[in-house]
Amino acid sequence: MEAIRFEQKNHLAFVTLDRPEALNAFNYEMLVELSQVTESIRINPNIRVVIFTGAGDRAFSVGADLKERKTLTDLQVKRNIFKIGEVFTAIENLPQPTIAMMNGFSFGGGMELALACDFRIASDNALMGLTETGLGIIPGAGGTQRLPRLIGEAKALELILTAKKLTAAEAIAFGVITKLTTPETLIQETTVFTDSLLDNGPIALQQAKFAIKHGMNVDLQTGLAIERKAYEITIPTKDRIEALNAFSEKRKPVFIGK
Repeated sequence: MEAIRFEQKNHLAFVTLDRPEALNAFNYEMLVELSQVTESIRINPNIRVVIFTGAGDRAFSVGADLKERKTLTDLQVKRNIFKIGEVFTAIENLPQPTIAMMNGFSFGGGMELALACDFRIASDNALMGLTETGLGIIPGAGGTQRLPRLIGEAKALELILTAKKLTAAEAIAFGVITKLTTPETLIQETTVFTDSLLDNGPIALQQAKFAIKHGMNVDLQTGLAIERKAYEITIPTKDRIEALNAFSEKRKPVFIGK
């Protein structure tokens, strides 16, 4: 039984964690499938934006499958931790913009997947957090690194060391999520946000993301050099010429990703 459901609609890809009976918890087979799907997205030039979500209305993902975890040896646990970290880094490094569409519970590894995405849109019934210290472990799939970079060291320490479960309203106040909506309008609001990305040049989107991501952890002059190189990639594209023509003709540009 496949645990990851992949759909592509025009230039938009949907990746659904499809183990609703387990609240979309990650077992090893699911991580392998997610890795394969992520790689296929990375090399697909027709995909411009990616949405990650969870099947059902109860959870985005509650993280590691603790029922499986109880049956694993220490070596197998290390294998799983390595794999989940590797997969989430691959998702973070996707050239396309990524959105976590969150409904219900997002704990542990589920929250770490959301943090690996560029944007997080959550319904107001969502409950989320890096709760690992309550289980005697720590976030092991990027949570201790991505959360402080997103919201600052002090707030990240507070959330991780207390294993706090955030309501959606608290999450937006902490700066964890991008947009708050209702369960009924979650898909609609995510679609509106997605359309605001798809309206723009796909090469420009990827190069802007590259410049920001790679420039964040270097000094300013190195970051500016990264930005210039990323800009130079957009100069010879057909999309840049199309945008200039569309502006002069007072119409919406039609980007082809070339």
